[in-house]
Amino acid sequence: MTRIIAGAAGSLTLTVPEAGTRPTSDRVRESLFGALESADLVHGAAVLDLFAGSGALGLEALSRGAASADLVEKAPRAASVAERNARAVAKALSAPPARVHRAAADAFLRSTTAAFDLVFVDPPYDLCADDLADTLALLAPRLGTDAIVIVERATRSGEPGLPPELTVDRSKRYGDTTVWWLRRAQG
Repeated sequence: MTRIIAGAAGSLTLTVPEAGTRPTSDRVRESLFGALESADLVHGAAVLDLFAGSGALGLEALSRGAASADLVEKAPRAASVAERNARAVAKALSAPPARVHRAAADAFLRSTTAAFDLVFVDPPYDLCADDLADTLALLAPRLGTDAIVIVERATRSGEPGLPPELTVDRSKRYGDTTVWWLRRAQG
């Protein structure tokens, strides 16, 4: 069972796609959002959730006070689930729903002119390192000045390849999963 952990929609149960996605565990989300909130990186943020699946990461951010969330998912069934979850969270928050974009991450990044403060990148574990690096290169120009990018990968995948505009701020291992915090490179 996947649920919103905290905030105004806390404990709301989310639907997850029947197949083809790997939802971020409650334990990882709870730890991640605790760190993000303690650094004051969620409240008021424009959030982007790439490879959104059920939308749990972006919707958790909305529940905790993010200003907006864009959920990007190309798989039709997963995008439908994300839309249902976005409507349920919007109802709990009495707010407009997150925007769900039925598109591949790279196609969305090529087409948007929006800037984002907090970005979740949780691709399928079998996405090759070069494809992830290409996605991060397309993302870099869409980042606000103090933006944070959270990349979730299989621990065995190692550190993601980064474009020159991004640098690793820190990482945290949760068993088979590692979460990488990226920031804009200085200079």
